[in-house]
Amino acid sequence: MFGARCLLRALRSCSSAPCPRQRPAARVSVRGALGVQSANGERVKVQGWIRSIRSQKEVLFLHVNDGSSLESLQVVADSSFDSRELAFGSSVEVQGQLVKSPSKKQNVELKAEKIEVVGNCDAKAFPFKYKERHPLEYLRQYPHLRCRTNVLGSVLRVRSEATAAIHSFFKDSGFVHIHTPVITSNDCEGAGELFQVEPSSKIKVPEENFFNIPVFLTVSGQLHLEVMSGAFTQVFTFGPTFRAENSQSRRHLAEFYMVEAEISFLESLQDLMQDRLEHMLKNNFLIISYTEAVEILKQASQNFTFTPEWGADLHTEHEKYLVKHCGDIPVFVINYPLALKPFYMRDNEDGPQHTVAAVDLLVPGVGELFGGSLREERYHFLEQRLARLGLTEAYQWYLDLRRFGSVPHGGFGMGFERYLQCILGIDNIKDVIPFPRFTHSCLL
Repeated sequence: MFGARCLLRALRSCSSAPCPRQRPAARVSVRGALGVQSANGERVKVQGWIRSIRSQKEVLFLHVNDGSSLESLQVVADSSFDSRELAFGSSVEVQGQLVKSPSKKQNVELKAEKIEVVGNCDAKAFPFKYKERHPLEYLRQYPHLRCRTNVLGSVLRVRSEATAAIHSFFKDSGFVHIHTPVITSNDCEGAGELFQVEPSSKIKVPEENFFNIPVFLTVSGQLHLEVMSGAFTQVFTFGPTFRAENSQSRRHLAEFYMVEAEISFLESLQDLMQDRLEHMLKNNFLIISYTEAVEILKQASQNFTFTPEWGADLHTEHEKYLVKHCGDIPVFVINYPLALKPFYMRDNEDGPQHTVAAVDLLVPGVGELFGGSLREERYHFLEQRLARLGLTEAYQWYLDLRRFGSVPHGGFGMGFERYLQCILGIDNIKDVIPFPRFTHSCLL
């Protein structure tokens, strides 16, 4: 009887003592897991997609990536976890212990205790195959999936970092960021390559327009930035731009991103090129005039299908040749004919060959990267020019900027995708933007 009582007390004491519980796994990103310097068996949970899978007799190796890092996390599991559902492209949730890896290729690895397949992937039907290097042209057929490949994933990471760096440059330089409109009544470039905007549903009165005037998708934010530079001195915008160019070349898109800036109290092209563009790109450039460029091209006329006379615009083949002729370094071409850039500041007033203080930056492999100029701030010159073009009424607001406190000013624009082509050495512009739009193609 005494022995039974002791046993009962012992059982009660045991039941009242706290039982040890396993700590819940902390959710971490692949980047966070790889950043652990001294792994001591911490229980963690990682979610991502299988980038590779290798099965041995007793061990299963997975490489899992969640997009937070270029590098994948190695998961080591018992071979009993192996199943058809664990396939390249499948999404998984892995719980286990983060331990120091015996391999020199990585600092840590995840010793799996539980692997759950979140979303299956049919490896046979999946258009991308493990260890197969697919051409970029092939990847373009799958804009909804190509971001999962290493090459496009890397390009888009660089694109994100470059975006942040450009914003940081302008902020540190004292510029104010302006959101210029996507819908506009202006044709800043004057080329007529516009997408007109109309409502999809018919307006009750066919003669009426939704905005009462024709409107278009923007081709440039320059004119709106000129408005804002009259209040903030230094302004910039970074946003989508649209051109209805019937081209499928490696240099053209129907929708792309432009970095544009406008600066008040800017009095010379030299200030624009050296104090702004060179400082932004951190590079040295060669400077030639438009007249010199035309003379160089005339001397090599046998290389072109069309040789420009003075006053004609330069074609892609001309831009490529000029860069190569100048030693494959970036080239500033300055002082363009007035007829090519009618809203820009005149550089000389005498003679039939009026030029303007405008500049294009040509770079190897890409062609034109930057375009910039001093704007025409003199009221009477601009008024006469607009009258000749029949645009006085439409651009009366633009003349008002010259009537009320006008100052010398100028600015530039850079095609962001061409900039990415330049720094990454990628041949086709369609491979540096997530969802390329061009003539006869608008997937997604």
